[in-house]
Amino acid sequence: MLLLSKSDAEILAAITPLMDNMMAGSTAINHAQHSRDFTERMLAIVTPDRLMMMCRDYQARWGWFGRREFVALFRRRDSIAVVWRQFCSLSDDEYVAEAVFVEHDGRLLIDHALVY
Repeated sequence: MLLLSKSDAEILAAITPLMDNMMAGSTAINHAQHSRDFTERMLAIVTPDRLMMMCRDYQARWGWFGRREFVALFRRRDSIAVVWRQFCSLSDDEYVAEAVFVEHDGRLLIDHALVY
């Protein structure tokens, strides 16, 4: 995995646009945007109906995703896992946003993501 040899700052620069797009697609409940950078595994899990159900649920409770603060980055043999502190518009609570990024055919993709 080529990304493993990069600095934390370089890795964050590469993955932040993917994470931003995914979160914006979630806020808009736009499956095409939300899933643009998903692996086939993630696409099979996050169907348009499933995304709509998940988004309506969290948006009713938390509001929309706001700013994120980087917490930690984990290098693994075949992936990069990243954790952020996530803020939402209707809550003062701090949430955990995490995602796992992989390289496939020279492209950076999201293989797992969750906010809790």
